[in-house]
Amino acid sequence: MTPTPAGSQSRRAVIGRAAVAGLAGATATVAVPGRAAAASYAPAHHHGAPLLPTQARHLVGRFSYGVTPALAAQVRNQGGARAWFERQLEPDRVGDSATDELLTWWSGLSRGPAELWRRQVDGVEGGWEVMLDYERWVLARRMRSRRQLLEVLAELWENHLNVPAVGDAHFVHRKAYGDAIRAGALGRFDDLLHTAVTHPAMLIYLDNAVSTAKHPNENLGRELLELHTVGRGQYDEDDVKSSARILTGWTVDMWNTWAPSYKANVHWRGPVRVMGFSDPNDAADGRDLTRRYLTYLAHHPATAQRIARKLATKFVRDDPPQSLVDRLAQVYLDHDTAIVPVLEALVASPSFADSVGAKVRDPGEDLVATYRALDVRLAKPTADRSAANQMLWQASSIGTMPFAWPRPDGQPIDNESWSSPARLLASMGIHYGMSGGWWPTEQITYRSRKSWVPSYPMRFDVLVDALSQRILHRRSTPQLLRACCEAVGLEPDERITKDHGLVRWEMPRLLTTFLDSPAFLTR
Repeated sequence: MTPTPAGSQSRRAVIGRAAVAGLAGATATVAVPGRAAAASYAPAHHHGAPLLPTQARHLVGRFSYGVTPALAAQVRNQGGARAWFERQLEPDRVGDSATDELLTWWSGLSRGPAELWRRQVDGVEGGWEVMLDYERWVLARRMRSRRQLLEVLAELWENHLNVPAVGDAHFVHRKAYGDAIRAGALGRFDDLLHTAVTHPAMLIYLDNAVSTAKHPNENLGRELLELHTVGRGQYDEDDVKSSARILTGWTVDMWNTWAPSYKANVHWRGPVRVMGFSDPNDAADGRDLTRRYLTYLAHHPATAQRIARKLATKFVRDDPPQSLVDRLAQVYLDHDTAIVPVLEALVASPSFADSVGAKVRDPGEDLVATYRALDVRLAKPTADRSAANQMLWQASSIGTMPFAWPRPDGQPIDNESWSSPARLLASMGIHYGMSGGWWPTEQITYRSRKSWVPSYPMRFDVLVDALSQRILHRRSTPQLLRACCEAVGLEPDERITKDHGLVRWEMPRLLTTFLDSPAFLTR
């Protein structure tokens, strides 16, 4: 990637200090030298496409990977943000054939588990290579999908019920696991929990595939309680033992066919008790017992509180009011663990309306939003250096790749985890490289520098407002205008022509000013 020119350091310092304030939280303030002077930079007005109102932009931004002109037009055509939101809650109503095509880009994602394993053993294609392709596919889906809300919720649940997209055994079922989570992301949590816990990817990852009546493995039984449902402080070690015994019998034919099955002969039989759940467990086949046990956990008040708090933390703020959490938990229980009514109650709450700009974009969200904001187009990869493959290393350079979190607890969703100076500097580097079209460069289409100017000639302050509307979906401000002027050394009334130095050389610095701003780094 082209290094940052020395002349951009002053601009980086100004935007960097402001961006740190945004990353630290929407309510934070920071003393930026010249803030008062910025008031003299009166923003101009560009007559572009209609902007969504603040609350509409807030709603669409929280449940998408970035508001683009195309998405805003889609929202307007569907009758506004709430109508768009309600339609997104029924993803089958939203056509998405262009996203479905992405599955053909990486052939390993369409192979069955036995074939994937055989190809690894034969040295044809390693499991790690297939999983890198899975992560690329996930990023590409988020960039292109018209079912934005579904992709956001699928990511949330895939992290909550985490099976890392790394590992030498469960990789054979990992893509199917992601499909199963996406299919249930807007259904009932008790169904989603049963799907995840009994899925071969989870059974392998947390060792239930080798758990037997004689030697019950406690990993899945413990994480089910600690991470997936009620949380710490609600159970003791005896509960963990019973939890593990209940789950014996669910297994996978590892190292051979990789087929999942239920083996009654390895199911532990005898009385079990987990908190308020008890059962004689005298049947040879324990599948119905598993269903009843998971249903009990999904409907437990402690689980309702944890799910409500997770949704409020993700979509409202890191410190959601307890009154909101209580309200969402009650909706969750009243609707038989259905997720959609909880989301509807969440977006209707005053707390949601008051949380504009309160959430930091994590590395994956930042990268996807950057591609979307810059209107970058990917082509089907045919080589390692193809952009659709290289974008994964961009995500890694910012902080983490999708579903690469190595522990069962899943990637964090709080601001502090993604607000370090190192992350901010890494984001700036990606923004600058993408704005200049310097990396990646193969099988990718960037907008031409001239195309960023709506019409020629144009005053610089009008251009700043036009770009603010396009990239940030909001009007320019005095502070933003001043930052843009300092970034490229221009005055607000400068006349921009096709041959102007801004268009020929400095457009990447200007574009990066918007991408490095708190308005872009938060969602």
